[in-house]
Amino acid sequence: MELVKGEIVEIPAKLKAIRAKEALTQNEFCEVMGISISSYKKYEAGIAEMGAPPIFKIVNHPRFKKYTLWLMTGDVAPECGQISPL
Repeated sequence: MELVKGEIVEIPAKLKAIRAKEALTQNEFCEVMGISISSYKKYEAGIAEMGAPPIFKIVNHPRFKKYTLWLMTGDVAPECGQISPL
């Protein structure tokens, strides 16, 4: 996934980037997160907006906490362990 510096990345693209960096399929990601695959496919396709409960699951999961700041704001803070998957 190529992005221009300063480009705003929407949640669906961010979800894909996190999955790609963690080498997970949609099914694997959903199994790890306990999220319905049918709902997740809609989130990642941008058909449905992802509400707070699934986002909270992601940002509080030990494997994905490192992407919390980036997922929510687009910022990173490597000194605090907050990175981008890109």
